[in-house]
Amino acid sequence: MKKITLFLVGLLVSLHINAQSSSQKAKSLLDEVSTKMGAYENMSIGFNSTLVNKEAGITNDPPIRGNITLAGEKYNLNYLGNNFVFDGKKLVVINTEEKEVTITSGDVEEDDGFIYPSKLLTFYKEGYNYEMGNLKNNNGRKVQYVNLTPIDSNSDIVKVQLGIDAKTKHIYKLVQIGSNGTETTFTITKFKSNQAISENLFAFDRNKYEKLGYLID
Repeated sequence: MKKITLFLVGLLVSLHINAQSSSQKAKSLLDEVSTKMGAYENMSIGFNSTLVNKEAGITNDPPIRGNITLAGEKYNLNYLGNNFVFDGKKLVVINTEEKEVTITSGDVEEDDGFIYPSKLLTFYKEGYNYEMGNLKNNNGRKVQYVNLTPIDSNSDIVKVQLGIDAKTKHIYKLVQIGSNGTETTFTITKFKSNQAISENLFAFDRNKYEKLGYLID
């Protein structure tokens, strides 16, 4: 009986140490990614996104394409038919189909259970526990996955898998699983850094859109 007890204690200690090691390795990798991508003056990223909910019979095919240019906290995002422009203080959402512009103070809210493309490179820094996932081969590209679980047990997000290019240490893919069973995937298809961009990319020209007849709120 004593031997069995010692064995179980040893097994639990071993599992705890392995879990700590996995978490530390994951944190180290995420820190490396954050340091490398955070050092760029700007980044221009093209991506595809898919949304699948098998129970509800929902899937988007072909994938939705989008692109985003980031410089520090500023960004210009084209996604889902809207242009999101954030200058570091206010967010402008331009809906070309409805010819409407919405202006709000601060950035997009993250309490609706969705990781926005503008947060793709920073969302994981707070509010998650993480561990190393699988190393996969994607058409010759080695992708190391990190599994993230929200610390908040009431989060609308159940799990996130972050795929990191093992060679470049750039984020390559994000898979988000929601509490409603919806699986959202972002895959980066194009990446450029330190490009010559205009500061006007993050500015909103009110006169231009007023002349075009947009409703500005």
